[in-house]
Amino acid sequence: MTEKKAHILLVDDDTALTGLLDEYLSQQDFSVVTAANAMKATEILEQDNQINLIVLDIMMPGMSGLELLSVIRARWQIPVIMLTGRGEDIDRILGLEMGADDYLAKPCNPRELAARIRAVLRRSAGEATSAPETTDIEIGSVTLRPGSRSVTINGERVAFTTAEFDVLCELMKDAGNVVSEHLTQVVLHRELSPYDRSIDVHVSRVRNALRQSLPDKEMIVTIRGVGYQFVRSS
Repeated sequence: MTEKKAHILLVDDDTALTGLLDEYLSQQDFSVVTAANAMKATEILEQDNQINLIVLDIMMPGMSGLELLSVIRARWQIPVIMLTGRGEDIDRILGLEMGADDYLAKPCNPRELAARIRAVLRRSAGEATSAPETTDIEIGSVTLRPGSRSVTINGERVAFTTAEFDVLCELMKDAGNVVSEHLTQVVLHRELSPYDRSIDVHVSRVRNALRQSLPDKEMIVTIRGVGYQFVRSS
């Protein structure tokens, strides 16, 4: 049986770049559709429920990529990889804080983009590890269900992006212990580099989501210079 192709939406006003990426990703067995602006991207998302991942440029005329990301996160849970200007750290951090799953600096290497896409798709399919967890994890009022990739707090469903879910899963699996650079390797499928704050932002978003549901408890603590810990009781 032929494996179903992943459907990728490229959103960028640089038609030369999108043409190049479209050609390369198509050769890598992805199904690609492109949009030059936020309006067209939204139209495609409203009409096509087969989109598996969005590659979104931050700098676009009209509605920016960050503004479009906010619209996407309000309506869809589709994974998003942001394309940012090289050296624009604030854009990368803002994108992650607003719910992007990963980022890549422009001009990007098509091979690296394909690798990032595959990594994010593996996460969204629940294949972040070679032996995915299947047993529900329950600590206090937080219940994480790896099979359905869902989280409930006090019985209420709480939405997380693919990266955030995997961060929470890794921390809860090892609750009471400190988790360090292992998080970056397992969640983002790459080694931790000195200036990469991606995992820190994902952990921060997870912590804030827990705080909103459990304002009187601090479930994730930072062990400065070491890593993060999900506390069993507080």
